[in-house]
Amino acid sequence: MLKQTTLKSEISLKGVGLHTGQEVTMTFKPAPINNGFTFVRVDLEGSPIIEADANYVVNTQRGTNLEKLGVMIQTPEHVLAALVGCDLDNVIIELNSSELPIMDGSSKYFVEALEKVGCVEQEAERKIYVVKDVISYLDEATGSEITIIPSDSYCVTAMVDFGTKVLGTQNANMKNISDFKSEIAECRTFSFLHELEALLNNGLIKGGDLNNAIVYVDKEISDETMGNLKKAFNKEHISVKENGILDNLTLHHPNEAARHKLLDIVGDLSLIGRRIQGKVIANKPGHFVNTQFAKKVSKIIKLEEKNQIPVYDLHKDPVLDIHGIMDLLPHRPPFLLVDKILELSETHVVGLKNVTMNEPFFVGHFPGAPVMPGVLQVEAMAQTGENYLTFFMKIDNVKFKQKVLPGDTIVFKCELITPIRRGICHMQAYAYANGKLVSEAELMAQIVKVKND
Repeated sequence: MLKQTTLKSEISLKGVGLHTGQEVTMTFKPAPINNGFTFVRVDLEGSPIIEADANYVVNTQRGTNLEKLGVMIQTPEHVLAALVGCDLDNVIIELNSSELPIMDGSSKYFVEALEKVGCVEQEAERKIYVVKDVISYLDEATGSEITIIPSDSYCVTAMVDFGTKVLGTQNANMKNISDFKSEIAECRTFSFLHELEALLNNGLIKGGDLNNAIVYVDKEISDETMGNLKKAFNKEHISVKENGILDNLTLHHPNEAARHKLLDIVGDLSLIGRRIQGKVIANKPGHFVNTQFAKKVSKIIKLEEKNQIPVYDLHKDPVLDIHGIMDLLPHRPPFLLVDKILELSETHVVGLKNVTMNEPFFVGHFPGAPVMPGVLQVEAMAQTGENYLTFFMKIDNVKFKQKVLPGDTIVFKCELITPIRRGICHMQAYAYANGKLVSEAELMAQIVKVKND
């Protein structure tokens, strides 16, 4: 079992936001179990918290941008990629500005800071989403597509085609997340000259200084443009290298652009909120398609968790057999609707019923197409939890999702929603059959003390 991790201690970095040009201090802090990655805006009243959650993505223009209740977090992807690449699960990121520091346009300095303080294991199991089926997202407007398939580890392939002679087609691979720090983290963001001109004209990249971005020259540079670049970046001389990039930087890798796109994928997919065990294949990735894919996977995870049937050994000796159940409950056939109790604790109980064609309710419901009545499913849930429940007070949020037919085995799971107080018990009950959730309900009842052998 892999444990969750957090930082041993806190550490701060200072830098400038790429687009806002504002100086920002960012502090990585240890976080409790199941916290995930959370941003705290310490410059705002009440220090609002914004979780690194795909559902908070509101804009992907020149970066991933999050917003919760009007509070913004801009360009967090390089920091999030570093957190995942450093094998961390729970970290608080405090900021005194909306935009994270760009540093050199990569994850390098974030990784160095995180490794300096180190990580520590926590007493909780790591949340991992194991990919069992192929999941894809296609942006028909751009042809960008991301697919994830089953794999023994988290690995990523990025295939990019920029449609320009200076850059053309590039591929990048990460066989395991453990390779992130050495193969991906130092790869810097990039821009084409025509994009750079547009950004400057719109008052963006105020924090750019040609030390935090590779600039690919995809057009002739006019004297006017050259003058604007010199002024914007406070440089006396700017020229173009033979490989088609401005002379401010030297490439770390021939395919550094594709590797940076892979870095962005790792950061954006962290917004799923789970570690991933699967192979990601991305064709022409970008922040929009990355985050749309993250939203899709996040929804699938929530649905699977909700519908996941508990796995039990149905042949193992039960906690209570039918005789033990009848010793506790006043019900008798044909109204006794639980055959076994598989698990029993102070906060939950799991029971089982084998549905046969001999059930008396099938005589009238319905003779030609027998279906177990939903009301009896709820009654069976209640009987399963009746070590706690005695007299119903309220039944809420009842949902019937699948038919229960003769030959089915139903597993009932009841869990306390809140601790029992003043004799009131509030439980969430689920019924599963054939690997699916068939019904669910919230049950509230007044407790009558029952003997528990």
